[in-house]
Amino acid sequence: MQMLLTVLADSTPEDSEVVAGPLGFALWIFLIIAVVVLGFSLVKQLRKAEAAKAAGLYGDEPATTEQPTDGTTTGGTPTDETAGQQKTDG
Repeated sequence: MQMLLTVLADSTPEDSEVVAGPLGFALWIFLIIAVVVLGFSLVKQLRKAEAAKAAGLYGDEPATTEQPTDGTTTGGTPTDETAGQQKTDG
């Protein structure tokens, strides 16, 4: 009886006996892979959203790669370089 009480009372393992084991290692690797997959998915979705914005799907004007030659931006306002210049008809 005394032996049974001693075994039940001392059920705490030593610090060197406590390890995560193969299941803990597998879970750690799974979490790392999940974060990498989520990161790639996020980048893919952000690229798709940027392409949709550039195509004008969100109500904006479609983005163009051409630069205007009249000194205005795409919004129609003069740029800093042409703001101080005035047309003079001679």
